[in-house]
Amino acid sequence: MAERVRLGDLLIQKGAITQKQFDTAMEYKRGKGAGKRLGQILIELGLTTDKIIAKALAEQLRLKLVSLHGVDIDKEVLKGINPITLRKDTVIPLCFDKIDPSLIWLAMADPQDVNAIQDIELQANCRVEPCVAAESEINALIDRYFGNAEAMSAVEKYSQEREARESSFVEEEVVDEQALSNAPIVQLVKTMIEQAVRLRASDIHIDALERAVRVRYRIDGALIEKMRYDITLLPALSTRIKIVSGLDIAEKRKPQDGRMTQVVDQVEYDIRVAILPTVYGEKIVMRLTEANALTKPKEKLGMQPHELELFSRIIKNPNGIILVTGPTGSGKSTTLYTALAELNTEDVNILTVEDPVEANIAGINQVQVNVKAGLTFASALRSFLRQDPDIIMLGEIRDQETAEIAVQASITGHLVVSTLHTNSSAASVTRLLDMGLESYLLADSLRGIIAQRLVRRLCEDCKVEVEADNTEMRAMGLPVNGPHPKIFHPRGCPKCNGTGYYGRIGIFEVMEMTPAIRDIVARAGTTHEIEEEAHENGLRTLKDNAVYYILQGITTVPEMLKVTSRVMDDEEQADHNGQDMDGNSSIDEAALKEAAKISAFMNRTA
Repeated sequence: MAERVRLGDLLIQKGAITQKQFDTAMEYKRGKGAGKRLGQILIELGLTTDKIIAKALAEQLRLKLVSLHGVDIDKEVLKGINPITLRKDTVIPLCFDKIDPSLIWLAMADPQDVNAIQDIELQANCRVEPCVAAESEINALIDRYFGNAEAMSAVEKYSQEREARESSFVEEEVVDEQALSNAPIVQLVKTMIEQAVRLRASDIHIDALERAVRVRYRIDGALIEKMRYDITLLPALSTRIKIVSGLDIAEKRKPQDGRMTQVVDQVEYDIRVAILPTVYGEKIVMRLTEANALTKPKEKLGMQPHELELFSRIIKNPNGIILVTGPTGSGKSTTLYTALAELNTEDVNILTVEDPVEANIAGINQVQVNVKAGLTFASALRSFLRQDPDIIMLGEIRDQETAEIAVQASITGHLVVSTLHTNSSAASVTRLLDMGLESYLLADSLRGIIAQRLVRRLCEDCKVEVEADNTEMRAMGLPVNGPHPKIFHPRGCPKCNGTGYYGRIGIFEVMEMTPAIRDIVARAGTTHEIEEEAHENGLRTLKDNAVYYILQGITTVPEMLKVTSRVMDDEEQADHNGQDMDGNSSIDEAALKEAAKISAFMNRTA
């Protein structure tokens, strides 16, 4: 191994950080960051990433840099290895050397840690060859192979402690903070959140069943069960989560909402907690959000170049209303925050009212709804108009009062951006008209509507190329008697945890208000009329863009059907239910057979 180098000097030399940033980190280390490694502090302060640190170390020490995504480790390699050592030293053995079986390759965040190398050599009874990997990737791999065992160990310790307390008549008061932080139930909640983050979960669901506590993670939009515990663990889990979320631990009959934060791999996560009383106990849902995850460059949203150009043009309007529509969890907040981040300059006054505030953005005045205090969307919006705003963001248009104030604000020179729960961009117009807005005012104020959904991305490591069959061709709206293109199906591998999907991408429908569309809105035209006119102006629907991604090998037909089958107007919905607008049956036997084939196809490939 090359001569030991100081990480700070190395990163400055490689241009990863500046001298000023290094001085800032060292000052933090002498204060709040006492006891932490420099690398951890640099990541925590957002000055660099663990991947940049790993790359710099590998280059300087002339060691192999490895990516641990999708790595499958043989059980023999991990035999006799203590997971506590792996956590403490941030290392994990990967494989035996192909030429020399007495040599084991060890992925390390800090390859200069001699004590860590000696620990593994003793436990594995092998010589160690170090290689470099990102700290977050090592922790994720430890989670995959030892996470459940660690969680079960915490549960076992908690059970033993509870039995000891129940058998003792002496009440012990825990005052030692160190002892409290090491308590099994505290460790279990911490481990649960860390595993969820490293598995890219957006939500943690803790369900109270009749005899068990079920823990599920929502990964790429799908719920996956990860663990089950005895039902007797639920009160302790609930109490711990309530304490850190600032909730009432004595209240078990009413729903409660709270908030907490946790740092995972030197990144701070904001966690929204919702607790709901159910028949067998309290159900807990924790939504995980990385502090800066909602603000990203608009190019990373997933829009096609044509949509991106339209989006840029729409948000540059000095006044009017811009709407982002879609169901819960479709990425509307990310799109709104991205637009605000681009508009956020020192010469504009931006005010937002949200329920709740999902991310804090420097330079923007953000207000959280508080119904008990009388602070609603409508009342906040009225107050905003006395704050000399240039841009107003409404978390959601929920009622006629809010919609009317938003329209008034937009036609008096303000730019208003908001969300609405509708199936398509054209349907948003009729929804607002149904709320009671005057059609001529709506036509004058609307600038653009963006409908969006999220579909799962195929895992690049294991997707399988096939020729589209007739059912898939019909689902995509392509002629069956024409050429059948090559598309991809999911298979499953260690990288994607056997699901066949890794990550999600947005599909969009961006509708700009043209003079012709404005005329249709002014005379309260139908959704169908608006869509027809928009198509003539080049509107690409959600389904069009989903099909494009299927043909590009990015997603699948079942994913498209999952998010676009709901995009129907009233006439299509009636037809979908087997009736025409007069209530007569409109599905013949052939159509029923076709529906059955599509259903079978979805079940086969899901």
